Amino acid sequence: MSTATRSHELPFAASSAWPMVCALPVVVIGAWIGAGTSKSPALIIAAAILSVIAFVCLFGFFVVTPNHSKLLVLFGSYRGTVRTPGFYWTNPFTQKTTVSLRAHNVASEKIKVNDLLGNPIEIGAVIVWRVRDTAQARFDVEDHEKYVDVQVETAIREIAKGHPYDDGQSDKNEISLRGDTSAVIEELKVELQARLDRAGIEVLEARISHLAYAPEIASAMLQRQQAVAIIAARQKIVEGAVSIVEQALTDLGKHNVVHLDDERKATLVGNLLVVLCGNSSPQPVINTGGLYH
Repeated sequence: MSTATRSHELPFAASSAWPMVCALPVVVIGAWIGAGTSKSPALIIAAAILSVIAFVCLFGFFVVTPNHSKLLVLFGSYRGTVRTPGFYWTNPFTQKTTVSLRAHNVASEKIKVNDLLGNPIEIGAVIVWRVRDTAQARFDVEDHEKYVDVQVETAIREIAKGHPYDDGQSDKNEISLRGDTSAVIEELKVELQARLDRAGIEVLEARISHLAYAPEIASAMLQRQQAVAIIAARQKIVEGAVSIVEQALTDLGKHNVVHLDDERKATLVGNLLVVLCGNSSPQPVINTGGLYH
């Protein structure tokens, strides 16, 4: 299948409109004065023809405002684009189309999609874009603004299904949607730019505006996240407690505070770990006997 040739923007040096503004009234008024003075039928017809021509020439005036452009087409042929703000005149039969060069925001709806592991999630994004090539935006796609809306949703779906929602949900070191936001945003921007190049659109910025589990699994996934957080906290507590117990045994032996055999060391280690890893404050117990009595 053959690929359609892409359009390219051409700069157009439009003529200033002020000479025509001055010339048209002078020509028309002069023609009618001459016709009225001589009262010649030929001059009257000529003055009428000049008036009609002057009226048609009025359609050649156009204004380019800041951050806008005028795309000019004459009899089906693309002549170029005027980007410089000003007051211009061109062939009155030229079709003049305004194309905005300002930055546009697209806030996507909350899209429901499955992530890499098949979990249903809701995701939304905000995209900032502007027209880079007016010819491509006008001629290569039907409606470049609607084209952007559709491609934004498609790109978000493509990115979301390629990553797990959270860290630690996959055996591989996958980039997660929640944990690696910067990497996901950059990937989304690259994916969007590749899709919008056909329409001459430049992606300026991309941001994730909404990210959450779908309502039907949100409660279960919240419990899972809480369990993972509790396990991680317990691991840190145990690591710290073991370090403290090891330091305590080392200091007791170094300073000859007390001599402990293996059984007493085991008892001391167990008691210290209970105290350090317990959720509640320890209750002191006075032991009047010994370990073996």
